[in-house]
Amino acid sequence: MAQKRILYKILGKNKEKKKEIVIEPVSRLEGHAKIDIFLNDEGNVENAYFQVVELRGFERFCIGRPVEEMPRITPRICGVCPGAHFTASAKAVDAVFNVEPPEPAKKLRELYYCGHYLHSHIAHFYALAGPDFVVGPSAPPMERNIIGVIKKVGVEIGKKVITARAQAQKIQEIIGGRATHSINFLPGGIAKGITDEERMEIESMAKNLVEFGKFTLQLFEDVVLKNREYVDLILGDIYQHKTNYMGLVDKNNKVNFYDGMVRVVDPDGKEIVKFEGKDYLEHIAEHVEPWSYLKFPFLKKIGWKGFVDGKDSGIYRVAPLARLNVADGMATPIAQEAYEKFYETLGGKPVHATLAYHWARIIEIIYAAERALELIQEPDITSNEFRIIPTEKPDEGVGVVEAPRGTLYHHYKTDEDGILQKVNILVATGNNNAAICMSVKRAAEKLIKNWKVDQGILNMVEMAFRAYDPCFACATHTLPGHMPLEIRIFDNDGNLYKRISRIE
Repeated sequence: MAQKRILYKILGKNKEKKKEIVIEPVSRLEGHAKIDIFLNDEGNVENAYFQVVELRGFERFCIGRPVEEMPRITPRICGVCPGAHFTASAKAVDAVFNVEPPEPAKKLRELYYCGHYLHSHIAHFYALAGPDFVVGPSAPPMERNIIGVIKKVGVEIGKKVITARAQAQKIQEIIGGRATHSINFLPGGIAKGITDEERMEIESMAKNLVEFGKFTLQLFEDVVLKNREYVDLILGDIYQHKTNYMGLVDKNNKVNFYDGMVRVVDPDGKEIVKFEGKDYLEHIAEHVEPWSYLKFPFLKKIGWKGFVDGKDSGIYRVAPLARLNVADGMATPIAQEAYEKFYETLGGKPVHATLAYHWARIIEIIYAAERALELIQEPDITSNEFRIIPTEKPDEGVGVVEAPRGTLYHHYKTDEDGILQKVNILVATGNNNAAICMSVKRAAEKLIKNWKVDQGILNMVEMAFRAYDPCFACATHTLPGHMPLEIRIFDNDGNLYKRISRIE
């Protein structure tokens, strides 16, 4: 009965009914944010703001600390993607000490990172994004969650998902020393290698994860690609933006999560620039808006032109779709086959459909599993040559990886004793911030008409940012650690029409 009353208030067309609505549960994202939607006199969207209202402080309170502590501190930036910060930080510290880890160490680091990717991507696809497709975009909120997904697909599939995530986490634990806030990476390599027994255990899990990746791809095909309504939604104009794209590529221009050059392509897929991570400040600048604590990175060469897409805009996108768009393919066979089908189905390269991020994420699940299996079968993976002790004075360094949510930069500068003087961390969600704002506004404009706002429409607006798998716990920080997602809708005079807050 209470749910019906809430729905009646949301659906009410009378502007005088300015009601405060509380809808549970919290929306499916990492961190906290709010959406302000302004309506004109006809009840259509005039403007929309995706606001990040938390304040971040890691770049300040790390100053004055020994730089080698950073790989142990920065994973605490985010409980969702600690492995990304751990790995980027370790690479930055290597650069500060001007030391290159030996090959076995780099392979183990990349293997660890494949485990992190699998753990993160599986969670997003099945728990955060899955309900929108498996249960349905307009399903009641109490069903649109992981429980609803399991109810729809069956308990056995739920067990498969839990097992796969557990195995991905175990890979991180074996190599990283801890499953979540890992400790095993040191300047010049790692502190401890793996044994033959651990190698066999990881190999067995990697084989299972390859099969799980293929299973997930088939599930996506059965549930999404065979549903014409969903395909039309992906390819329709509600979730489309023609932007630039950024991502790491290896020497063959194939997708690589751990190492490589940063490549940027324009909306037609033409290369704009390719650069080493250490040179990122030559190519990226950050715009500031007064209504958000999260900055808006853009390409310096083009400049900030506002929240617009197209070739003349400096806005770019990162994360799975961007990585596939900037690359010439995947470096493993099953993932490459899926990559080719992706572009064949969606009309060629590049793909600008925001909801295609979910499909690209599954292709990366397969790649991460295949790559993990390749690495664990390398003859020198159990070598004792896993660290080179630094001998040079520390100075300045940049570490870059592809976080599951996009390109991640860690930049440290120290004095001659290795004490941090400057820290800059440009996170994946920050790189996507402008695009997320544009996507939310476009979805709101297309979906909210003539004062009609209901549960399904609100969820479809949220789907615009959920596709990016944004991590605001990663991008910004606040001491209280709790803030509800809030959607506020204003009329043409700036008066609050409705406020919908999702609280725990």
